[in-house]
Amino acid sequence: MNMFLLGSIFLTSFVGILILMKYGVSVGLMDIPNERSAHIKPVPRGAGIPFVLSIFLVLVFFDFEYFKTYYYVYLAIAIVFSIGTWDDIKNISPKIKFVFIFLASLLLYINDIAIYSLGTYFGYEFVLPAWLVFPFSFFAIAGYTNALNLMDGLDGLAGSITIVILIAFFGIGMEHNDELLMSLSSFFIMTLLAFLLLNWNPAKIFMGDSGSLSLGMVIAILGIQAIQYITPTSVLFIVALPILDTFIVMTRRKQRGKSLFIADKNHMHHFLLNIKGDVRYTVLILTMMQIIFSLIGYQISKSDNSLSLILFVLLFYIYLNLFDQRSKRRK
Repeated sequence: MNMFLLGSIFLTSFVGILILMKYGVSVGLMDIPNERSAHIKPVPRGAGIPFVLSIFLVLVFFDFEYFKTYYYVYLAIAIVFSIGTWDDIKNISPKIKFVFIFLASLLLYINDIAIYSLGTYFGYEFVLPAWLVFPFSFFAIAGYTNALNLMDGLDGLAGSITIVILIAFFGIGMEHNDELLMSLSSFFIMTLLAFLLLNWNPAKIFMGDSGSLSLGMVIAILGIQAIQYITPTSVLFIVALPILDTFIVMTRRKQRGKSLFIADKNHMHHFLLNIKGDVRYTVLILTMMQIIFSLIGYQISKSDNSLSLILFVLLFYIYLNLFDQRSKRRK
């Protein structure tokens, strides 16, 4: 790995975030607390703007050949980043976000980053028909991009979980000598380390949608790329926590007859925070959970998809009942 690039990304990201903290308020980049917030004072947001831009700037100036090789990957990230930045400055509707994610997914599909197979189950490989490849890939990318966005609810949470996931993909890239897996993972690990220095509780700045949506897209790209080397179900474990959290929240909303897209306080981090009342404790526990899931995913990367999928469904059922906000009221 090019240590100069990594060091430059870290430094550029850190300095950029400091500048945003000083001048971002003037363009409306301020998070005002509401009934769903874990913070009680206004905090600058939009750190995703400098920590994503730092990667683009460093690559354009110091490794343009690499940037040209994977231009479609970074263009897809830039498309999602642009809509996240727009949302940070001026709140926009989810429909517009999905349009931008659709365009990014289409660009990736044209350049052969898509899901063609769901793995082998009971001796039969589930290969997607050609007409279903793009719709399913778009569904997976949009779903995970928004799943990580939903996890961004406590100081340091989304950043810490993302770093764990990126380290897992970096390890897979190292094992199989995949340049895209290694480079994309390491670049975002460095920029997130700089961000966490200022986002750890009590946070001085939040990443905003510019950061969370971009990170969701990055992980979706890495997950699809990794399917070349590991089973699809092992990817599910490596990226598990945001998926489980989203499934649980959507299931709860459906059970209560509420809209699936109305925000609430039924996420895992809300449940743990209500019990312990400690943000750092909650973030550390959830990060350790993600470490365990990623390790399991790495260990079962060559195992039978059938057993792995059954295990994942069982874990979903356990988590669905474990993280139940209604349990105290029932008692």
